[in-house]
Amino acid sequence: MKAWRRPATMQAAVLEAPGRKLEVRPVPVPAIGPGQILVRLLACGVCHTDLHLWSDGAPGPSPLILGHEGVGEVVETGTAVTGWRPGDRVGVPWLHDTCGQCDECRDGAESFCQAQRAHGCHVDGAFADYVAVDARYAVRLPADADPVATAPLLCAGVTAYGAVRRAGLRPGSRCAIFGCGGLGLFAVQLAVRAGATVVALDVSPAKLERALACGAHHAVVADGTAAEALQRLGGMQACINFAPTDATWAAMVGGVRPRGMIVAAALVATPVPVTPYWLTATGVTLTGTSVGTRREMEQLIALHASAPLHSPTRRIALADINDGLRDLRDGRVDGRLVIDFALG
Repeated sequence: MKAWRRPATMQAAVLEAPGRKLEVRPVPVPAIGPGQILVRLLACGVCHTDLHLWSDGAPGPSPLILGHEGVGEVVETGTAVTGWRPGDRVGVPWLHDTCGQCDECRDGAESFCQAQRAHGCHVDGAFADYVAVDARYAVRLPADADPVATAPLLCAGVTAYGAVRRAGLRPGSRCAIFGCGGLGLFAVQLAVRAGATVVALDVSPAKLERALACGAHHAVVADGTAAEALQRLGGMQACINFAPTDATWAAMVGGVRPRGMIVAAALVATPVPVTPYWLTATGVTLTGTSVGTRREMEQLIALHASAPLHSPTRRIALADINDGLRDLRDGRVDGRLVIDFALG
């Protein structure tokens, strides 16, 4: 790594108010605390959560820099940091920090910590040239990790990994993956590797073709006949939803087997119908998953290094972030959208 001199300012995409376009403008380079590292960004994925925060606002400070799928290089380390040095390749994930004291943190389920802070949500994120990261939560990456290909793993990939693990798939399990965008395609690959028979569901024939190319055994159009199609295939031991809509609910309820599991992985705020009678009659488990823990991230990065996961990506410059968010909102992004800082 070349010698680095701290600049006074950097370019960042700043959310000034919900619903307004992000302002790409100079802001001060962040100072770091004793336990933090300063990361120079090489790439950052654009996530549906960024879209929600852009339109609805964030609980963090205002103005706020979004972004939580960052890949970059360490350029500074705080006085209390050990194990990191300038030049190290590093990932900037959703989790900035957690309380470390609650039952969830103590049980290794820190992604459910209710006091967690997230990059691009509670603290400034990675839609910028530089970002300050808590060294304890930074993700160690191989030195040769491709920034653009790796960035989506920092949220989409680990969310899919956590959801597949939560579904408890075993060889011979039948698993339905609803929504075959970037997260769903990661989940298809991970479920196949777990030994499951995988059924991909989406409203888009093109996305179903991609899911089949990623290893899905069956493709089903997510329409009013989807539940029947799943039952003809034997019924599903697991249904995992990555589609940001409640329209998948009827097919999951109709397609899951008794004692099966429905895993909610997409952010859907709309209430859905469920009756205690149905739960007692079927023994179906309803659960949710939230991004992933540091341990799950470590496992995913190791898995990807040995046998890469694939997802189509479209590169954009930081200056084009608003066009990218609009395309994501309007369903014009196949796979994942990634800011490539080499594009200027």
